[in-house]
Amino acid sequence: MAALLPFNVSFGNTSLEESVVRTTCHNISVVPHQNIFIPTIYSIIFILGVLGNGLVLVVLCQGSCRNTVANTYMLNLALSDLLFLLSLPFWAVYYSLDYQWLFGGLMCKLCGGLLTLNLYASIFFITCMSMDRYLAIVHPLTAQSCRRPCRARLLSGLLWVLAGLISIPAVVFRDSHYIQQLGVSACVLHYPGQNWFVALALMKNVLGFLLPFGVISSCYCSIARHLLGAPGLDKRSGNLDKVLKTVLAVVLAFFLCWGPFHVLTFLEVLMSMEALQVCWVEEAVSLGLPFTLCLGFSNSAINPFLYCFVGNHFRGQLSSIYQSHSSSLRPDSLSTRLSSFSRKLNEMRDLGPLDHGAA
Repeated sequence: MAALLPFNVSFGNTSLEESVVRTTCHNISVVPHQNIFIPTIYSIIFILGVLGNGLVLVVLCQGSCRNTVANTYMLNLALSDLLFLLSLPFWAVYYSLDYQWLFGGLMCKLCGGLLTLNLYASIFFITCMSMDRYLAIVHPLTAQSCRRPCRARLLSGLLWVLAGLISIPAVVFRDSHYIQQLGVSACVLHYPGQNWFVALALMKNVLGFLLPFGVISSCYCSIARHLLGAPGLDKRSGNLDKVLKTVLAVVLAFFLCWGPFHVLTFLEVLMSMEALQVCWVEEAVSLGLPFTLCLGFSNSAINPFLYCFVGNHFRGQLSSIYQSHSSSLRPDSLSTRLSSFSRKLNEMRDLGPLDHGAA
């Protein structure tokens, strides 16, 4: 593997050739054994994410629980994460071969498009779920008139269209290019000019992180204040403590998973505009982007556990499906165990459903 690497060689925020020419620091190298570490992390994310999101889709597609606002957003979030996770094995192979793309230009565009689509779509749906929880808990009377499943499905469709439109440049500009300096055919973005990169990267920072993080933080801070100030609520109760911990976990998970990637992306913008020319920053961006992407991708595996499996109703639905499926196989033993398991799960307390059938 060549000693010099361009910024974000794996997913190519900038043209790979331009990055090699532009770099002013000549000692930037890869992290040792990166071609082992990152594929291993991707494999773990893939396995956990497919299992978790697959279970979410199975449960939420049941007729008894899918027709709610909260479940509509959860269903679309799981679908977005699952579509992206199906492309993750290709990226794992890409890293294991030191950025050699073996799957052709069409698969390069497809996998890159799924990556960008998920980045926006998943964050959009997480934001909608946060706003929905805010309305249901802080403004329950208003929520009765505006929280309707048909509106949630319409909004979900519009968000898919918006995320798809935003992803078009990534599909158009991404392709497999042979990089002579590195001796590989890499799957990279090749923008027609620097202004394209700057505009799309800043849009990614704003629409893909800053605005959603602001909305999510505001919603959950309002929920926490409402619960702490609610009359007649025992502030010392373990249930309230669990609620507040769940709220904190949601905000921290979003920030920790996507924050580092967007910070490095912004630094990359500054370097491309020659507003920041510091070798250690350039090296930090080059070495850090692959690992911050791992953090971002891990959000797809975390989402099912954070938004679904912590809910009493969702766990009850899951155990009911297992019980119904297994009753014809071993009705005397397995069904009894699952019924006991379901009762124990329902004894645990947390936020609970936001509406009838919500997770």
